[in-house]
Amino acid sequence: MLIRVVRMTFAPDQVPAFLALFHGSENRIRQQPGCRHLELWQDANQPNVYCTYSHWDSAQALDAYRKSPLFGEVWPPTKRLFAAPPLAFSVAPVL
Repeated sequence: MLIRVVRMTFAPDQVPAFLALFHGSENRIRQQPGCRHLELWQDANQPNVYCTYSHWDSAQALDAYRKSPLFGEVWPPTKRLFAAPPLAFSVAPVL
């Protein structure tokens, strides 16, 4: 399993647009092959900072999603709302 975290800082006035994008696509992302879990987190101290937290079967499953038409529909409009570059990283559980 692969866990993916993407931390995104939005211009405060762009948060409603981001939330609309996320809520409009979250169920379709969850239905992507290999996606086992997806959550949206909001920073406790900075209300314009959000993180997506997702579980994927493998790095290959995440890469397939990142090459999918859905990702092309969601990520470019999300990027336009950023106030700072995103921070994304993947981790795996230690067994």
